[in-house]
Amino acid sequence: MLKLSNLRKHFGDNVAVDELSLDIAPGEIFGLLGPNGAGKTTTVNMTVGLLRPDAGSVTINGEGSPEDPKVRAKIGVATQALAIYEEMTGLENVRFFARLQGLRGRDLNERADWAMEFAGLSDRRRDRASTYSGGMKRRLNLAIAVVHRPALLLLDEPTVGVDPQSRNSILEKIQELRDDGATVVYTTHYMEEAERLCDRVGIMDHGRMLALDTVDALIGKHGGDSRVIAHTNGQETEITTSDPLGELQRLKSQRAIDRFRVVWPDLETVFLNLTGRSLRD
Repeated sequence: MLKLSNLRKHFGDNVAVDELSLDIAPGEIFGLLGPNGAGKTTTVNMTVGLLRPDAGSVTINGEGSPEDPKVRAKIGVATQALAIYEEMTGLENVRFFARLQGLRGRDLNERADWAMEFAGLSDRRRDRASTYSGGMKRRLNLAIAVVHRPALLLLDEPTVGVDPQSRNSILEKIQELRDDGATVVYTTHYMEEAERLCDRVGIMDHGRMLALDTVDALIGKHGGDSRVIAHTNGQETEITTSDPLGELQRLKSQRAIDRFRVVWPDLETVFLNLTGRSLRD
């Protein structure tokens, strides 16, 4: 569905994307992760045709570049910066963007109604977007992105700043879209979302893909050891080990353990191991 071949983009002396190649299959949810400045947004902008690569190519569904309007029409985008008009109603927003995608007449009406229902906003469809909560605006942003039935959906931090209920609703809706055949590229800083949603995850930094695989495989390759934290006689003992159960048996043979916990490596561990722990601004 999406093929990036040796993509390269630089801004002055800064190489934002450096020889990036990637194949994403139809019906896949692909997580694109990386710290600030890793090149994710530049990659997304080239994928949707907003930026022209300095080298390499982007191919959508085997049909060509997103610079071709007919190819670009197969893409839906929900940006981190909300792309809505505050003084228009929710329904007016969806209908406006649907018309930009070429929808007219009955198809326009049906798809706009479907999108508002899909986002859980039907009861507020005639209220101005300025009166919506943060979570409702995020859901409206998603409704706009999917109203024209895109085969490829790019979501850039779609749950940033929303309450847990809205976050859970958005994640469930993304899974529904995948089940209906859409391909999703998902960028996020929330590792638990990537673990929940993504069939595969790619971790970028300095414009390059550092690792790409399923979540379980990434944890197995790059997660490192577990930590056993045991409490006995008011003292805490922490041990890093590849065999936490064996380590617990060893500790138990030496002393009585009041309580313990095992901290297993996860996707966040992988992310920090690959990209470092220094702050990125």
